Amino acid sequence: MMGLPFAFSYPAILAALVALPAIWWLLRLTPPRPIVEVFPPLRILAKVLKREETPAKSPWWLTLLRMALAAAVILAIADPVVNPRSATLMRGGPLVLVIDNGWASVSDWERRVKSVSALIDDAERSSIPVSITFTANASNDATASSAPAAREKLQAAEPQPLVPDRARAIDALRTALGNTAPGTLVFVTDGIAARKDDATVRSLADLRPGEFRLVEDDGSADIALTDIDNNADAMEVTASRLKGGQALSLPVTAQDAQGRAIAAGTIQFAAGQTTATGSISAPFEMRNDFARVSLDGHQTAGAVHLLDDGFKRRRVVLLSGETRDDFQPLLSPLYYIQRALQPYADLIDPNTADLAAAIPDVLAQNPSVIVLADIGRLPQETYDPLRRWIENGGILLRFAGPRLAAAPADDPLVPVTLRQGERALGGALSWAEPQQLAEFPANSPFAGITRPSDVTIKRQVLAEPTPDLAERTWASLADGTPLVTTKTMKAGRIVLFHVSAEATWSNLPLSGSFVEMLRRVVQLSKSGGTSADNSAGDRALPPFRLLTAKGAMTPQTGSARPLIVTRQAAPVTNFDNPPGLYGSEEGFTALNVLPEKAELKPLDTSGITLKQEGLLGEDSWSAKPALFVLALVLLMADGLIVILMNGAFRRSAGSTRAAASLLALAVFAGALLQPHRSYADDSKPGDDIIMQRLDNTHLAYVVTGEKDVDDISERGLEGLTQFLTYRTTLEPAPPVGVDLDKDELSFFPMIYWPISATAPMPSQAAINKIDAFMRSGGTILFDTRDQFSALDNNSGPSPNVQRLQQIIGNLDIPPLEPVPANHVLTKSFYLLSNFPGRYTGSPLWIEARQDARAKNDRESTASGDGVSPILITGNDFAGAWAVDANGTPLLPTVPPDDMQREYAYRAGVNIMMYMLTGNYKADQVHVPQILERLGQ
Repeated sequence: MMGLPFAFSYPAILAALVALPAIWWLLRLTPPRPIVEVFPPLRILAKVLKREETPAKSPWWLTLLRMALAAAVILAIADPVVNPRSATLMRGGPLVLVIDNGWASVSDWERRVKSVSALIDDAERSSIPVSITFTANASNDATASSAPAAREKLQAAEPQPLVPDRARAIDALRTALGNTAPGTLVFVTDGIAARKDDATVRSLADLRPGEFRLVEDDGSADIALTDIDNNADAMEVTASRLKGGQALSLPVTAQDAQGRAIAAGTIQFAAGQTTATGSISAPFEMRNDFARVSLDGHQTAGAVHLLDDGFKRRRVVLLSGETRDDFQPLLSPLYYIQRALQPYADLIDPNTADLAAAIPDVLAQNPSVIVLADIGRLPQETYDPLRRWIENGGILLRFAGPRLAAAPADDPLVPVTLRQGERALGGALSWAEPQQLAEFPANSPFAGITRPSDVTIKRQVLAEPTPDLAERTWASLADGTPLVTTKTMKAGRIVLFHVSAEATWSNLPLSGSFVEMLRRVVQLSKSGGTSADNSAGDRALPPFRLLTAKGAMTPQTGSARPLIVTRQAAPVTNFDNPPGLYGSEEGFTALNVLPEKAELKPLDTSGITLKQEGLLGEDSWSAKPALFVLALVLLMADGLIVILMNGAFRRSAGSTRAAASLLALAVFAGALLQPHRSYADDSKPGDDIIMQRLDNTHLAYVVTGEKDVDDISERGLEGLTQFLTYRTTLEPAPPVGVDLDKDELSFFPMIYWPISATAPMPSQAAINKIDAFMRSGGTILFDTRDQFSALDNNSGPSPNVQRLQQIIGNLDIPPLEPVPANHVLTKSFYLLSNFPGRYTGSPLWIEARQDARAKNDRESTASGDGVSPILITGNDFAGAWAVDANGTPLLPTVPPDDMQREYAYRAGVNIMMYMLTGNYKADQVHVPQILERLGQ
């Protein structure tokens, strides 16, 4: 109403306010009730002497109070609404909604949904079609449709752990709109530029909308970790925020691979500063255990920086063939190596110049790399220890020099056969000119380094030509002679620079390329999938663990594709490669949301005519209840005043009746205003419930809030309870439905959870309770009830599976596998080969046995110690177990088969026996070996 922050739902009722003058007139003419007195002559005579008289009209203040009461009732009926919304959409075209749902939208996603829902409601009231597009979705159907269809798309959308690809979304929008111009175009954005030349706002303005709105939050929560450097003394962490506001202190935590916090630090933003760097101080051995670094209190993918083996600092041993000259450090063979590696590794110097004693001493410190600078002959007793160390994954990095040039050619710790002597390029006795470097080959770890044009080689040692010399060459001169060669020895390798480590043979040690080359060689010592074949070119690493939009790790890989790792460029996140870990448990590469050294910059809106709005804050609310309460209070005050004016405290029969009326009024007011009886919230069950749960074994199911699903769960567990009672010695008590937010879960060995996409999403507190339940030994049986045959089905998960992914995405669950043929579950009571329910197509997923790799089935069976904390199926167990009061099955099996139902019951029995007794039958697999040893 005229820009006011409130409006009336029924403004016509306000016409009744015109009657207030008439009410005033009537109230003024209504005298108070005459006072009734008993006939005591003296009291009457005493009153006759007074000049006070009973007024003929109501007092003005009482009349004003009654008019206020009437006005409150009229206003309450008119229903004033605070923060009303009015549809202000432009007609002539569809409402176009472009919504950022990248990593930065997590913190205010609910407000975004609320704001967009309000716009869709406006469009529905005005019968305007709606086109909705999400910038972080791999594909978008931007065709304008009805408001309910747009609302359905909005409810199905969720934040993605990606940087929005707005150009792709705008292309889909152009294709859908064709030549139709939008009526109102609303860009609900996080306000962060996706790249340096982000022209999203201008591209949207080119669509010629009738009205262009930019809806965004204040950006105060948009903070991301952009770079991490593992320096010699501490790990430096760089963060960037979108807007430089007031000074801010952010705690940052480093966690290991198990998610345990092992170190912490602080990042301090000065006032107006958008980029700041903090540090996490810890010994480098502890820093090498860091698996992720995250900002406390910011649950977004951008506030998490994943670490792989490349961030670990290496121990590098430096050995030289000559004694270091501290007075002439530039002539020392190790001087340039030290300067190049000091920022990236922890350098170790031997305590003695005696290599026979120094090498065993440094090997005991478990180094990653040993550098030999111009050492031609090693003590004979050191060759075997060095060879074993290399084969276990170490890297021996050697540099040429006069000593190596004069060494025997049969040195087993040289990657290629060397010609004795050295090759001189340039000078009075040489026809050859000093050589420059050639381009680094694609199979070299130096691929991607710009060839230094100012580096010249004046002297080198030469390799004997062999058929595989080209494959072993990582760098060469312009004339094709090798400069850096390598040789693989099992898990490790030997690398040889055919020039000296100081600047006498070449000026390579003076070049910045020398630093990068050494850094990459040292990084090859990391253990992991990325170093399995370091000489290879492009490598495809499968997704191992992915990062959710809320910054949690999940084993669900969904539609993620293998990550192609090249030497030329660092990988970046996209729809096919979301952030996470790529590789395997033996080794992986970390892919973070933002590239290294990125900065959060605001979108460029200069020169664009648009209307900027914020996200919706408070909802609209009605003042009707408050006005009715006010009217009731005024009514009681009026009644109290009338009672007092009528002599409530006078000693007479009338005063007694007035006092009774006052008491009745107080009782009435107390009954109306008395709050509902409330009790302290004690989530712990009572003693009687505790004893009942402890004395009996109960099958439990999660109450979803959907009556049909909960009824089937209850009847299903009742049917399994009856089957267990008839077929086994276990006699469970009636099944129990549990509320995850209120009930204690520790009484139940297993909880059956039927997944329903339409049921409310459990709260974070409930998820935390489930996680604690699983950690303490309990098991959750998730049943998607949709016969989904594989968790990584490329055809797309069902709605129930999507909901399951949302639930377990916040749980710390182990890797899963289908039940192996020889698992304890297959023989805990019955001998089973599968676990059917109403359906038979879905496997039963359990915790994968980590030590079962590289073993045969018989050996691996006995290694699964303990009970899986999670079971997942899609076969609808409860549907097959459900019976009515007469024991008749409620639902048919698919396909109809009585034996399938029988096997479903047996599967339930095996699961319960497995829950209650663990893997006690796993020892049965050792019977053949025991009998063989006993000679029987």
